[in-house]
Amino acid sequence: MRRAFLAVSIGLLLGITGCSDNDNPASKDTSSTVIGVSSEVAQTSQNEQVYLALVDDFFKDYLKLEPIYATFVGVNDYNDQFGGDLTNEYLKTRHDLNTSYQARVEKIDRNALSTELQLSYDMFTYDRNVALIDEIYPARFMPMNQFHSTVISMVQLGSGESAQPFNTVEDYHNWASRLTGFIAWTKLAQERMDEGVRSKVVLPRVLVERIIPQLKALLVDDASKSLFYAPINNLPQSFSDADKAELTASYTKLINQDLIPAIASLTEYFEIKYLPVARASDGWWGLPNGKVWYQHLANSHTTTLISVDEIHQIGLSEVARILSEMDKVREQVNFEGDLKAFFASLSSEPEYFFTDRQDLIDGYMTLKERINAELAKYFNIMPKADYVVKPVESFREQSAAGASYESPAVDGSRPGVFYINTYNLKAQPKWGMTTLSLHEAAPGHHFQIAIKQELTGVPEFQRFGNYTAFEEGWALYAEYLGVEMGLFKDPYQYFGKLSDEMLRAMRLVVDTGLHAKGWTREQAIQYMKDNSPMAESDIIAEVERYMAIPGQALSYKVGQLKILSLRAEAEAALGDKFDLKAFHDQILTSGSLPMAVMELKIHHWIDTLK
Repeated sequence: MRRAFLAVSIGLLLGITGCSDNDNPASKDTSSTVIGVSSEVAQTSQNEQVYLALVDDFFKDYLKLEPIYATFVGVNDYNDQFGGDLTNEYLKTRHDLNTSYQARVEKIDRNALSTELQLSYDMFTYDRNVALIDEIYPARFMPMNQFHSTVISMVQLGSGESAQPFNTVEDYHNWASRLTGFIAWTKLAQERMDEGVRSKVVLPRVLVERIIPQLKALLVDDASKSLFYAPINNLPQSFSDADKAELTASYTKLINQDLIPAIASLTEYFEIKYLPVARASDGWWGLPNGKVWYQHLANSHTTTLISVDEIHQIGLSEVARILSEMDKVREQVNFEGDLKAFFASLSSEPEYFFTDRQDLIDGYMTLKERINAELAKYFNIMPKADYVVKPVESFREQSAAGASYESPAVDGSRPGVFYINTYNLKAQPKWGMTTLSLHEAAPGHHFQIAIKQELTGVPEFQRFGNYTAFEEGWALYAEYLGVEMGLFKDPYQYFGKLSDEMLRAMRLVVDTGLHAKGWTREQAIQYMKDNSPMAESDIIAEVERYMAIPGQALSYKVGQLKILSLRAEAEAALGDKFDLKAFHDQILTSGSLPMAVMELKIHHWIDTLK
């Protein structure tokens, strides 16, 4: 029954985006028109007004359901609420929200909408369908992992350097209230994991072993030593002495009497009760209905209907191609030895690494200036928000990825953050810096996400929604763009670009190998050792990441290949009329898009210019 439902539902997901020429007649757009920011949106028909009101209502209802998400998008009405993503009430409300809005949007005539809103309609219906299929699978039984969890998110929010504001006394009371909700969540998480144990839906043992030290790092004998005490260490000078005293006392009590015991209980649960029953299998195939579940995750993350077998084969082909390119670099620099020896040299010779953590951070800040100087040649639209480079926080650096990005505050009060993991400097080679900066910062994640947040004239759910294939595909495309920018003239930096591309190609092989083909963790690690110069610590963290969030790693290469194919298609169709800046405008100015919706948009753009 589930297999049949899944097959039918996935078939519907992208079908809504396909339309004939008669359904989607070419408009009078010119080459300067950017779908998503056109003034047409303001001049809406009654049908369009109904649609815009509907998606606006949805977004407001969704923020009520997801108060922490609301904080991240700059809506502060729910800053005192934690939300309850594991409660039965939450699950029912989420289901009702998606089914009711799905029914409402289906009553709207898509063909009566403007071109811009047809794309929006497709995104909205796609989201509702995916969300309802998600409900088939018991993800709630595994509410946290070592790579991403509510615990990690709450620590970052509580640091005062993330989305949670700490500017007023009310802000401090709001956080205390939200923290109280999180404390209750830690107990409910254990109950859900108990359900998972009974249903044989549990984490792999090695991931549990990674979670335990993360939790232990949060256990302290005094509130003042807690990471959650950071807001008290940074009380605004404008607060009265009475307010400072009251907040200090209340935070100290909350942390000592409630938070630390709750985390201690969660730690003990993982260590004593959950670890012994964690599963021996490393991939999703080891779960009930795991292979079908994984195919859905692959479809969801890539926003395509590609089978996992086909993705695996694409990966093998890409790995072979990139190895050939790497060997050309080896020959260019006159390295004596084979490719494996070249990998070993690049991974071990002291000249390729910093010895000081701050020097690594400073190196990225210098690189930022160099890249920024080239951007105006390739983009009409650039973000207003800036970004900064920071090291990954100490409590999570041992298991965190090599780099990541956090979006800027919507109101402009906080820049984007390009996080660099400085825990193991041998995992951060100098030759990999250019491509990593292009990917995580500009013109990669920072560019695309900040521009999306700054859009006007599009529904809010588009400004703040995301699709991994689009966002990671764009970031990998940004690495490719670095070649055209002339940033890889140094063969070692170009090798770094190939190395990162290899990582994304290997992901197609390893992720599908782990979750659909019965690979072990050790087999996946060895495959990556054999085909890249990555540090072993990085490889282990990567493989365990794929184990924790299956399918997500597939989106990078799949998304990049789709963007590149659409660009090649546009270049071939338009010839001298093709303008790269205009193409980038089209990709970046409707928000994050499912692959089929993006394809529809680019085809429309091509048709208007022929």
